[in-house]
Amino acid sequence: MMRNLRKHFITLIANRSRTPLYFCLALFFLSFAPAQAQFSGPATASIASYNQALIPTTDPAILYPGERDIMLTVGDMLSIRVFSDGEYSTTVRINNDGTVLLPLIGIVHLEGLTITKAEELIAETLSADGMYRNPQVTLQITEGPNAVVTIVGEAHGVIPVIGSKRLLDVLSLAGGLPPTASHVLTINRPGVTQPIVVDLGTDPMRSSLDDIPIFPGDTIVVSRIGIVYIFGAFGGSAGTIPLNAYTPLTLTEATALSGGIKWEGVSGDLRIIRTVGDRRTVAVYNIRKVLNGKVPDPILQPNDIVYFPASQFKQLFTSGGLGTILGIADLAITFAYL
Repeated sequence: MMRNLRKHFITLIANRSRTPLYFCLALFFLSFAPAQAQFSGPATASIASYNQALIPTTDPAILYPGERDIMLTVGDMLSIRVFSDGEYSTTVRINNDGTVLLPLIGIVHLEGLTITKAEELIAETLSADGMYRNPQVTLQITEGPNAVVTIVGEAHGVIPVIGSKRLLDVLSLAGGLPPTASHVLTINRPGVTQPIVVDLGTDPMRSSLDDIPIFPGDTIVVSRIGIVYIFGAFGGSAGTIPLNAYTPLTLTEATALSGGIKWEGVSGDLRIIRTVGDRRTVAVYNIRKVLNGKVPDPILQPNDIVYFPASQFKQLFTSGGLGTILGIADLAITFAYL
């Protein structure tokens, strides 16, 4: 429509119309040539390691393993004793070289051994030296990196764990999940090559995965749920909307939180800009059809950008610009006929 009007007024000027009003309006429409911009996407990277969707772990053997035999490491404080002999009981810490000094045995290298292997080694050494016959050695970690679970991110803490605990119990000891925390957790476990991804859903208290075992040495990463960026012809000022892990945020809800849409917005050109890896996509919606329930209401994702462009022509009516132009044209007509 705008292009046809511009063409019409150019024709009038070419025909040397004597009406000043046409001349002024022609200049007005020519000044609003449509601006076009091309988006080439974000800069590419050699490895797109950001903003990747996490795929939940579904293998029961990984989610619910049997009791793990913990591997000893430097800094572990060990309580070692021989069953039925109360006199052989000692507490030692693994030195930086991976060794400990034990009564009747001397220096023994324990770093890198599991608890079971370490018990067997100590028992064999005591038996080989003739100190005991078939000794039953028990070893327990009382302090150190292998006696705690570390929680980092939106929730954080260091939780002592002996043996294993349920995931929900560990999170509760850390104070629970704050409103800004994602319910998709990542568990980094020594000896497991890939991170374990657990999706607790909208209600972690009732999730079927809240009872998966957490072992000493595990690190639980709690990510931030994210925000949505809003700007353009909305009733409120541009800004951000924090997402809530307990309920999804739809475009209609985001519009309401942003003060609704303004009259000057281009209804059929609302854009949702989403970045996945190193690729950016733009989805175009008719916001009025969404609000009226004629098309599905899209669910927004973390870091989405919602842009509602405004029509320059409508903005003139809102700001009074068209009245100013017509006023100038009226003055021109007045002077022309004086």
